Amino acid sequence: MAGDYHRGEMDIAEQTATFHLVMGLTKWGSLVIAAGILFFSLLFCTQTGFLGSAAYTLVLLVVGFLLLRDKPASADAH
Repeated sequence: MAGDYHRGEMDIAEQTATFHLVMGLTKWGSLVIAAGILFFSLLFCTQTGFLGSAAYTLVLLVVGFLLLRDKPASADAH
């Protein structure tokens, strides 16, 4: 009976893909939420105006994209 158990034979490709999907949605969703909060906070709570709020939000989105994007595969080798 104990010999029937085989450890590690299950294909986990779908679980791995789902994990990466959830992590990606969390990462990029957090950036979008932060940008929305920044935009509306600046728009309604300061004298920045629409264009100033949009400019600061665009800066946040660009910096966030550069920091959150996937690194090249060669970077994982180190």
